[in-house]
Amino acid sequence: MLALEDEYDVYLAADADEAFRLMDSEEFDVVLTDLRMAGKNGMKVIDHSLKRPKPPIVIMMTAYGNVETAVEAMKRGAFDFLPKPVNLEKLEILIRRALQGKQTEQRVQQLEERLDRKYSFGNIVGHSQALTEVIEKVKLVAPTRTSVLIEGETGTGKELIAQAIHQNSDRARRPFVAVHCAALASNLLESELFGHERGAFTGATERRIGRFEAADGGTLFLDEIGEIDQSTQVKLLRFLETKTFERLGSNKPVKVDVRLVAATNRDLEGMAREGEFRDDLLFRLNVVTLHLPSLRERKEDIPVLLRTFVDQFAQENGLQAPSFDSRAMQRIAEYPWPGNIRELRNFAENVVVLKRGGELTEYDLDPKFLNPEAAQRSSRKKEEEDEEPKGRAFDVEANEKRLLRNALMQARGNRTRAAELLGMSRRTLHRKLKQWPELDPRAQL
Repeated sequence: MLALEDEYDVYLAADADEAFRLMDSEEFDVVLTDLRMAGKNGMKVIDHSLKRPKPPIVIMMTAYGNVETAVEAMKRGAFDFLPKPVNLEKLEILIRRALQGKQTEQRVQQLEERLDRKYSFGNIVGHSQALTEVIEKVKLVAPTRTSVLIEGETGTGKELIAQAIHQNSDRARRPFVAVHCAALASNLLESELFGHERGAFTGATERRIGRFEAADGGTLFLDEIGEIDQSTQVKLLRFLETKTFERLGSNKPVKVDVRLVAATNRDLEGMAREGEFRDDLLFRLNVVTLHLPSLRERKEDIPVLLRTFVDQFAQENGLQAPSFDSRAMQRIAEYPWPGNIRELRNFAENVVVLKRGGELTEYDLDPKFLNPEAAQRSSRKKEEEDEEPKGRAFDVEANEKRLLRNALMQARGNRTRAAELLGMSRRTLHRKLKQWPELDPRAQL
């Protein structure tokens, strides 16, 4: 074994007891053991090795090898079995293969541990009553097989909650498959979910496994389920009732073990009343319903969420994280965040990249933060203007308001600077802001 010293650190033990003492004082990646030795034999070495906190790879070597011995060694946990005289080249290849396999296993374990941390309840940031109630429900429903319907506005973190349900269930080591129903045309969604046989339709040149089969043993997350058509709703209902489905182009039922978690930002009950969504499917989906609060409903969580995102993006980009003065943080917490957590994340990344450390004050904020209600009115007004016919481009008032709005945004709400940009007196600017108060970011200060 001294021939391996050129590439590895090698320790020699005269017998099993000495090998035990070495393993109790050092950590080893690989243990090579003979079968027959004075005192305890190689099988005992295998047993002792595998009881270590970080078990090494064990390779058995013997001149007395036979099939029964090899089977017994492998049953006890040996990686492989080599007859004597040992071919050194084969042994080196075997050790390299064993170490590569161990490194891959360690990487997978690390990734799983990171995944567990990412989707653990502790990683769902916030302490508001509204969020706490959701987490308590998730803790109750996660270990069960029950279907779950998650309701909430866009950007509230519905997929994060679905992942937490999966990671805290007995399916955590099985697949989590997400399908965003609104991203697929209705004629493609059915094939995407249930798969198809060769020749099922034009272009179906081979059998395709759908997302239900891909999620077998795990969890299937259907986001924006309110967007699926009636035909797909019927097949989905059949699956929930029988746990079977048929691929397109086949009449053979396929049975899978899949837990279904669905999410929507629409009013499914209202859609059911209007005949747009099957009420029997709705009954099957919402055995347990979780309503995710918007940021407007959990304003006390905004500062800690912002700090978490800022620190995360600063670390990812190798930049210094900025701080926020109290007035800026108050403005940020009061803003309605129509895009919810997704919008807050984008804001945090923007601040980290552009501010690069230092303190952010309320005067560094976009005017929409200074007067959120006016910003909402202005946004609605702009949407209405965008929908006007092309002749609207010649509307003097609309264009003047647009210039005024842009100047105030560029000046960060500073009226004197905005007036200079527009080439008008501050008095004229003040008069126009009294005429159109929805443009004034400080009207409600």
